[in-house]
Amino acid sequence: MAADSMFSDLSRMIEQVGKDKGIDKQIVIDAVIQGMLVAARKKYGTYREIEAQYNEESGEIELFEFKEVVPDEDFIDEEVEIKLTEALELDPEAQIHDSIGAKLETEGLGRIAAQTAKQIITQKVRDAERDIIFSEFEQRKGEIASGIARRVERGAIVVDLGRTEAYIPPREQIPGEQFKPGDRIQGFISDVRQTTRGPQIIMSRASGDYLRKLFEMEVPEIYDGIVEVKAAAREPGQRAKIAVISKDPAVDPVGACVGMKGSRVQNIVQELKGEKIDIVNWDEDPARFVCNALAPAEISKVFLDDNERSMEVVVPDQQLSLAIGKRGQNVRLAAKLSGWRLDILSESNAASRTAEAIFNLMLIPGMTDTMAQNIFQSGFGSFQALADSDVEDVMAIPGYEEEDKAQKLIQDASDLLEKYKAEGKEIPTAPTAKTEEASVGGDAISAADARLKEELAALNEEEQSVDATEEISAE
Repeated sequence: MAADSMFSDLSRMIEQVGKDKGIDKQIVIDAVIQGMLVAARKKYGTYREIEAQYNEESGEIELFEFKEVVPDEDFIDEEVEIKLTEALELDPEAQIHDSIGAKLETEGLGRIAAQTAKQIITQKVRDAERDIIFSEFEQRKGEIASGIARRVERGAIVVDLGRTEAYIPPREQIPGEQFKPGDRIQGFISDVRQTTRGPQIIMSRASGDYLRKLFEMEVPEIYDGIVEVKAAAREPGQRAKIAVISKDPAVDPVGACVGMKGSRVQNIVQELKGEKIDIVNWDEDPARFVCNALAPAEISKVFLDDNERSMEVVVPDQQLSLAIGKRGQNVRLAAKLSGWRLDILSESNAASRTAEAIFNLMLIPGMTDTMAQNIFQSGFGSFQALADSDVEDVMAIPGYEEEDKAQKLIQDASDLLEKYKAEGKEIPTAPTAKTEEASVGGDAISAADARLKEELAALNEEEQSVDATEEISAE
């Protein structure tokens, strides 16, 4: 293939490539110039100083060879030097050490040189395409994209987005979901990476951000900024909680998200394959927000620990299972939504715990019931905790605002602790104290599972009793 046929009608080719690929015309021109320059150097050698330029008027690539002007007597190398007398014929104003350019013919470029130029042009166009796709999807990061499921690679669903492909890794899929090749699928663009193989687009169907975007698409009030999604927490495929607030007192944020007869939220539930969604009101007060997040369970009391960002939530005995949820799901999602560690206590357990704390504090010599109540309400559940406290913290207890009183309380608690250690005795506990605490992070699940095992055991005993009765009756 001759170079002139390879690059014939170059201007039309540049226009067509730019139009078809959506690539800037100058990028294509630069690629063609670089391709021709490589081809020329293959033909003439890298030792010579050759430049390539695109002539828009003629639509051709022009090659120029530059040589240094030297005195005739110093002329040595004709490939990089030109005699002054010859240079003056080309340019009457030429001087020693000037660089004189002369046009080279491109017809002499061989088939291999032209093919090399074509390869470089193709690679440049491919690189430019990748950059355009990366830039496009980088801007779309945080949006929802829709495409066609093509195949599964190592557990990841490959989605055809038209100009490129995206991946939904196993951890970003909703458990139990299955897609066949050709199925339409959508997800949240969570990450866009530039790799040696081109842009890599990561999509998610399991993230809380996907849930946020679905509500934004489905609820006009969210899209318009009237209602704001403050937080979202999911256990994909099972249950989710979303906290919303309205900037317009006339607009109910929960009602807006639910829609007429639940139409809006049901559309989202269908997209998430039946995932149950709780929509709750967000509140600046953490305690109120947690109460909302634990719905539908009723809350009796809430005790906050700002330093540890933890809360003890007391619920009626009959509401304990509801507050914890199936396998701890309700309290776990509420903790994710609020960002606080939550400990769930039934009222009877809370009462037992309070009684145990008061009993423990009453062991301090001279302690009265009222003083013990004040100490407990201030966050100290035992005299051991008092013994290990700072004076400033103890001074926050009503009745102990003076430093000497606070110091004496700490000293009395320390002396009592040392006494039990010296005597080798265990610290007494209230005889009826029995605390069953359910906490996020495993304890809630353990407590729920324990109750489930107890109920199953009781059921088995009833069945065995019925079987035994039937056998006796049969005899």
